Amino acid sequence: MRPLRAAQDEAGLIAKLERYDAYRNAPASGRGNAARAPRSHWQETYAGPSLERPFPPVLFVFAPAPRRAAPTTREAVFHERARRVGSVNYRLTVATTTLPLLTHDRADGRVWRVIGNGHGEERRALAALPKAR
Repeated sequence: MRPLRAAQDEAGLIAKLERYDAYRNAPASGRGNAARAPRSHWQETYAGPSLERPFPPVLFVFAPAPRRAAPTTREAVFHERARRVGSVNYRLTVATTTLPLLTHDRADGRVWRVIGNGHGEERRALAALPKAR
């Protein structure tokens, strides 16, 4: 694997993560309703009537690929870079896993590793992921 290719791949994933953050904060696209507090575009489109529903977690799965580092290595590199995105661990819950873990333990198993300070290497079940604020 060429290191430049890995850096390009990780940069693309970080850019995608930043777009999720921008989407989370995008203002509503309609004229609104005077009887209801303004809501962001994602709340207007997906959250339904509840203003308390948090933004869903952003999940990344790292799969084996020819001429690339192992999924666990790519996952670790992504964690290091994603910690620098300001909204991670505050406005966005971001978790990762590898395809071999996901295949073996299934999505509801303890396969998800949360990005952010204080979460360490612990893997959690999907239902146990922290909620975004």
